Amino acid sequence: MNLSRTVCPAIALCLSAVAFQASAQTTQGSSAPLRTNDQIDSQYKMDKKACDAMKGNQKDVCEKQAEANRDKARADAKAGKEKAEANHDAAKAKSDADYKVGKEKCDAMSGNAKDACMADLKTRHNK
Repeated sequence: MNLSRTVCPAIALCLSAVAFQASAQTTQGSSAPLRTNDQIDSQYKMDKKACDAMKGNQKDVCEKQAEANRDKARADAKAGKEKAEANHDAAKAKSDADYKVGKEKCDAMSGNAKDACMADLKTRHNK
């Protein structure tokens, strides 16, 4: 009896720690910070300039690599921006849903309690 009371919570704690670590690793993504278009273009120009000293196919490969690096960086920047917008939209939707639930709870009250509940709800949800 006592063993199940201590082992089960310990196992649950371990599993939740593993799940948290796994989710942190998947959301972390690449460790490279996202760059602005100006930074990307500046890096591209420097990479292209480095190709000037080369000749023939080596120069062609260098220039294509510079273009590929630029295109990849732009794609990463776009994805980061879209992810930030999606996170913002999700947070707003969650907040709106919580507000609706809170409003319904406040509607069950009356008088000063209802007024205080609504005021607190509006403060917490910036309404």
